[in-house]
This record gives sequence, C-alpha cells and structure tokens, in this order.
Amino acid sequence: MKNILSVIFIFTILLTACSKKESLGFAAEQDVKRNYDTIAVDSFSSGAVSVDIARKIRMSSPQYLDSVKQAKKLQEEESKLKAELEKENKAKQEEEKKKKSVETPSGPDSKTQ
Repeated sequence: MKNILSVIFIFTILLTACSKKESLGFAAEQDVKRNYDTIAVDSFSSGAVSVDIARKIRMSSPQYLDSVKQAKKLQEEESKLKAELEKENKAKQEEEKKKKSVETPSGPDSKTQ
C-alpha cells in the first residue's frame, strides 16, 4: 500500500512538473524578436560607409550642431568686445591729442621765450 501511494505521489509530481504552463497575463514575459544587424562589414565591401558619409553623419548630429552654435556665439561676443575696446582706445587717443594740443601753446612768441 505504501508503494502504491508513493508511486501515485511521484506520478502526480511528474505530471504537474511537465505540464504546459499558461501565461499569467501582464506578469508573463513577452517573447520579442529583435532583428539586429550582426553582419560584419568590411571596409572594402559594398555596404561599408565611406569617410565622407560618416563625416556628414557626424556633422548632422545634434551635439555637433549645438557645439557649432556655441562657437559662433563665442566668436560674436569676442568681436563685440574687440569693437568696444577699439572705440575706447580711439576715444582715449582723441582725448590725449586734445590735451597735448591744449598744453602746447600755438604761436611764434611762445617758442622764443
């Protein structure tokens, strides 16, 4: 009797362990097939990207375009600062010329004395 019960117990365990599992809905894993291009491309093959095309791709990236915009802004700021400095220097030079012309008397009598 014990042998029959143990055989039935083992048989039920095997049937439950080998039975087909049903999906649990959202909790179950979803089988998603992803298609990856895993083919190695030789630099001389027809699918290889040329240097010019790779450069164009890099240049069209948002990160590159942002860096170009930032560089242009910096250049504009530098040119504005240079223009302001030039104006200040010209104003100083004109003031110095005016001071020199006022300090040196203009007339023939001033040279002889």
